[in-house]
Amino acid sequence: MRIKSAMGAALLGVMFATSAGLTAIAASTASGSSGKEAFGAVHGKSTPPVGYVRFCAKNPGECVKTGERPSRIVMTPDRWNLVYQVNTYVNGKIAPVSDQDLYGEPEFWALPVDAGDCEDYLLLKKRYLEGLGFPSSALLITVVLDEKNEGHALLTVAAEDGDYVLDNRRNEVLRWDASGYRFLKRQSAENPTQWVALTTKTPKASGYVAGAEKKK
Repeated sequence: MRIKSAMGAALLGVMFATSAGLTAIAASTASGSSGKEAFGAVHGKSTPPVGYVRFCAKNPGECVKTGERPSRIVMTPDRWNLVYQVNTYVNGKIAPVSDQDLYGEPEFWALPVDAGDCEDYLLLKKRYLEGLGFPSSALLITVVLDEKNEGHALLTVAAEDGDYVLDNRRNEVLRWDASGYRFLKRQSAENPTQWVALTTKTPKASGYVAGAEKKK
């Protein structure tokens, strides 16, 4: 796999230094039964989270349309290994801290250095995977509601056999329908600044976390 940046190459060296036997673990962790639930259904257009809009305004290079044809990627054992290790590496590298505590704002998206909120984790994972040769159109920022009906953000990897999620709350790479979350919206594969709805129901809650609604 071609490494697109020095950062990606450096990360690759760090990750493979940890273990040579994670390919089987990653593949078995991410495997799931085939069927109509393998892919999250799209129900029209949606609005991007306000934090993402502000992030793009400050970092336009991170949100440009690449012109590449959107496609689901074939997840070879090597790619599963990279996805699993990037997820594990970032989860261990970044300490969980709320935007309010870190930036003094309730919603602030940024590429983290050593601490951050859920959206910061996924931004760094997306950056690393792009550096390792993964197409941007297959790495989609996604907003969900968790088991407490609170807003949460994670990264979806659009693969040929299903949609898989990279979550800062777990190192396992699960298919979206095994995550236990209610999926609200995510980036469009055609244009990262446009978003699509993953539900036909409006969440009955108030307030915002990672662009998703949550109850008080």
